[in-house]
Amino acid sequence: MSARDVAIRPGRPEDLGDIEAMIRALAEYEKLTHLCVGSADDLAAALWGPQPAAEVLIARVSGKPAGFALFFPTFSTFLGRRGLWLEDLFVYPGFRGAGIGKALLRAVAALARDRGCGRFEWSVLDWNAPAIRFYESLGATVLPDWRIARVVEPAIRALAEGAPAPGAG
Repeated sequence: MSARDVAIRPGRPEDLGDIEAMIRALAEYEKLTHLCVGSADDLAAALWGPQPAAEVLIARVSGKPAGFALFFPTFSTFLGRRGLWLEDLFVYPGFRGAGIGKALLRAVAALARDRGCGRFEWSVLDWNAPAIRFYESLGATVLPDWRIARVVEPAIRALAEGAPAPGAG
């Protein structure tokens, strides 16, 4: 397989099943299937609904889904400019090592450049040494001093209502 065999384009509604399958495969790889609860309808609304929350690029090799990159806009108050956040990057194991991940990252970086973004960011699990090496080889800096803070339901509701967090003592 050569780079010429890889086609990267924005995802379309007819790609929904392939994108959903890759999201589930990513969750399995990251050992996070218990958190993968979004439905196909949720995903379709987020990507192609009246107020899209994210965008997706899909990579295909000879018409078969090989990988995807899902991203959305952010904003930096320090830079006073928008950015892009890469939520997920995934390449099926059988296609790894062929430059598909790099091609997807370059495609999102090109969108960030063309949109005047000051940042293109993503997170990586600390145990995923191959991904960290890959990202660093492309010029990314893995920030050692930052941690992700997350609030999910029902804690979102409790925080919004000023109630004690569920399970907090």
